[in-house]
This record gives sequence, C-alpha cells and structure tokens, in this order.
Amino acid sequence: MKKLLLVLLVFPLISFSQKKNDNYIIEGSIFKVSYNEQYEQPNWIEYKVRNIKKNFDRKGRNFYNVDSVFTSNNADYKNNVWDKGHLAPAAAFSDTEANLNATFSFLNCTLQHNNLNRYEWAQLERKVKDWADSEGDVNVRVDVVFEKNHQTLSTGAHIPTAFKKSITFPDGTTKCFYFLNQPTNGKNWTEFEIQCN
Repeated sequence: MKKLLLVLLVFPLISFSQKKNDNYIIEGSIFKVSYNEQYEQPNWIEYKVRNIKKNFDRKGRNFYNVDSVFTSNNADYKNNVWDKGHLAPAAAFSDTEANLNATFSFLNCTLQHNNLNRYEWAQLERKVKDWADSEGDVNVRVDVVFEKNHQTLSTGAHIPTAFKKSITFPDGTTKCFYFLNQPTNGKNWTEFEIQCN
C-alpha cells in the first residue's frame, strides 16, 4: 500500500497553457490596438491627436503591464538598442494624468531602434501635434510590420521590421510614412513619406 501511495504522489501533474492570441483587439480610453501575444508586440494601433494644452509631465513615469494581456516587459528592453517606443505618443495625451498614464501601457509599447525612436520618429510625432494644433483633430494609425525573417529576442519578444504611420486630416486628406526599424542615418522625417494605398 505504501509503494502505491508513493507512486501516486510523484506522478507528474499535467498543466495546460492558454493559447496566445495573435489579434487581441482592445479599445482603451485613448487608443484602439490589435495586440499580438505571440509576438509580444502590437499589430497596429489607432488614436486621435487633438489640440490640447500640456498639463502633466512624463518625467518619472514607467511602462506597466496589463494583467489580462501577454505583452512585452522590461526584460525585453534591457541592455540592447531597443527603446520602449510609444506608438501613441505621450506628448499628445498630456492634457490629463489619466490620458498620459494610458500611453505608458505595454499595449502601446514597441521594440523600436533607439536611433529611430529618438530622432525621425519623434520629429514626425511633433509635426503631427503641430498639424492638430493648426488644422484640428488628426487620426493616426500605426501598422507594425513583421517580415518573415524578423528577429526574436532571447526573452521571447519579436522585433518589428518596420512601422507604417498613416495620418488622416480633418478634410479627409492623408499622409503616410514608412520607417524601417533601424538607424536612420540623420535623414529628415520628410524623406520617409510614401504614397498612401
């Protein structure tokens, strides 16, 4: 009887892992996102840039995880060239603390080369804000592109190949930009404009 009991106690337990969603649609307070839990990155995000007054500063804020979604995390951005790139920019939502905090969700974060994130990408974000200030609300969609041969970090997050930013103005006209996820070599943000499909 004791031998049988011992066998039952050491028998391995079987665990079933939940399937990761590759197109998890989440509508938040400031953006709508399709999140790819398998890649731990967004597929796309949509948001509106408005003419707002800055009331809150981003200093000291950190990205946070969302309990119900399997996202990237701090480990994916440690000791490498990848910035925690905002897709919906913090500066465009600094009118309220809740809006600004919403931009720091990992749902709104992508592995973006630091050279791109800090220069041409940031320059275009500022220009979109200028357009919203002068022309009215501007709708933005960012498609995160993963080519077949894209890289995956040892931590499990997938590195985007490129980003396509589509901007729609109040009069219905559009502008589109395409950025490879790599150093931009000091180009001007205007050099990344493409024809909108």
